[in-house]
Amino acid sequence: MENYHLKNNSEEKQYELHIDGAVARIEYILAKSKIYLTHTEVPKKLEGKGIASAMVKKALEDVERKKLDLVPMCPFVAAYIKRHPEWKKLVLKGINIQ
Repeated sequence: MENYHLKNNSEEKQYELHIDGAVARIEYILAKSKIYLTHTEVPKKLEGKGIASAMVKKALEDVERKKLDLVPMCPFVAAYIKRHPEWKKLVLKGINIQ
């Protein structure tokens, strides 16, 4: 999953990954210097292949590159950060990942 490009569709306010005619996505809200990752969705036919985790990693790399403060509202994103604590540095101060 390293050799794909996660597209930031700013019109739809989501990161997108197009695979085999399907679209996996991470929806977000951008407000000044904060990004709220609100929902991760992978089509049924793509489930179980590690796509959601790979998308979250690429999205977090983009958040870091843009120097945004992250508010992980999506439970999947929060769980990913809990499993990969090196990304906690992006989370807005005062927000705890449970």
